[in-house]
Amino acid sequence: MIKVGVFGASGRVGKLLLEDLKNTSDMSLSAVYVRNNLDFSIDPSVLVTADMKSFLNASDVIIDFSLPDACETLLEVAVKVPKPLVIGTTGLNTHQINLLKDASELMPILYATNMSLGVALLNKLVFQASATLKEFDIEIVEMHHKHKKDAPSGTALTLSESAAKGRDLDINSVRVSGRDGNIGERTKDEIAVMALRGGDIVGRHTVGFYNDGEFLELNHTATSRNTFSKGAIRAAHWLADKENGLYSISDCLEL
Repeated sequence: MIKVGVFGASGRVGKLLLEDLKNTSDMSLSAVYVRNNLDFSIDPSVLVTADMKSFLNASDVIIDFSLPDACETLLEVAVKVPKPLVIGTTGLNTHQINLLKDASELMPILYATNMSLGVALLNKLVFQASATLKEFDIEIVEMHHKHKKDAPSGTALTLSESAAKGRDLDINSVRVSGRDGNIGERTKDEIAVMALRGGDIVGRHTVGFYNDGEFLELNHTATSRNTFSKGAIRAAHWLADKENGLYSISDCLEL
């Protein structure tokens, strides 16, 4: 039985992880990390703690859906108590990404901005389309609920990276995430990533390839956050016995 610790259990995906783990064979919820008291009941056999080391020691693998600063704290302690980490937190800054990479030398870490099978395949398709349709303009639009804090979404940024790699471009040099005023014509290589927010939209991403006379749009829509929680549980099961290193959801799904 693989013991799973959930970091960020009070969040939208975190709460789903607790429920989905109840119905997962050969995996069980062993620990939950909380800064404050939980506002919902939980099985008394599960360790609920604000002590990070106790949380890590009680688990075989950790699933993290929290906030960037909290994820940073998790990584800082985990280097002292190494555990396989599945990290689905988005909005990480450069320092936090570098910390994640350094920590992966001491433990296996799977980092994904989206845990769904569909988005993993979409990234592969975007890379292929970008490499093939070299004369097409690339525009990415993402839509999420009004409570989402980071923009553009981590998924959209990952998709933009896949598009840039298809053309051997540096995404940091070509990404545009806003247009306003008399800014002139669109440049050939730029890749736009635009964010819309409203209502309770779980997640919708469209990658468009536009040329004179025709266009192609690749779209993924998440209709339930269980897509992310179940994907993270699948990733945790896969990661539990892996060697140290940094892995992607594509590694887990063998895409």
